[in-house]
Amino acid sequence: MTFSTCATAAAVSPSSDDLVFEHICQDLTRQGYSIQPAALPAGLAQALALLASDDSHGGYRQAGIGRGIQHLTDRSVRNDQIRWIDEQGPLEAKWLDWSTRLRGYLNRRLFLGLSFFESHFAHYPPGHFYQRHVDAFRGQANRTLTLVTYLNHDWQPGDGGELVLYRDEQDVSGIRITPQMGTLVVFLSEEFPHEVLPAQRDRYSIAGWFRSAGAQQLPLSHDGQMPGR
Repeated sequence: MTFSTCATAAAVSPSSDDLVFEHICQDLTRQGYSIQPAALPAGLAQALALLASDDSHGGYRQAGIGRGIQHLTDRSVRNDQIRWIDEQGPLEAKWLDWSTRLRGYLNRRLFLGLSFFESHFAHYPPGHFYQRHVDAFRGQANRTLTLVTYLNHDWQPGDGGELVLYRDEQDVSGIRITPQMGTLVVFLSEEFPHEVLPAQRDRYSIAGWFRSAGAQQLPLSHDGQMPGR
């Protein structure tokens, strides 16, 4: 995917979020992905971490691969659990508001035509993983940008659970990203294979996808969602 020339940033004092959004914009233009450590506002990240780890209502379910009638559960490919996010509570609304502001900034600067966003919490219990895959297939008007947000306190090197982002299909080494609290990862959904290595402790994140106007919007309760980070 190629970008149109970035629009000129407005000559106003930028907010801290705008500075993060601008770094993401520049990274996407230059290399197609962006890694921003501790970039989600700290208060929002902490609150989302508490919400993600609270499964008192039993909302998490086994994730699958494929969509619709092709949806299946294959624990040899992925065995994480997911819980969709909507506007049922004020904290979910704050998260969706933040992602909407990011979407608007990227549309203004990169002319992407992103029209809607979907996201879910992802929980990887100890030993769980997701093998190498892509989030969207070329030419199917699918997901345009993937956004991953990590919600884990004091993640240590021995805790595993890294996201490995591969630059292309031939890349075998990849970029390892620690799932530390507030870290954001944004990348072109069709371009970058990736995987989640086995975690040694409970690992939480939000996986989200921006879709363009030409993509078919699916309800958040759809059982056939493929990705999860």
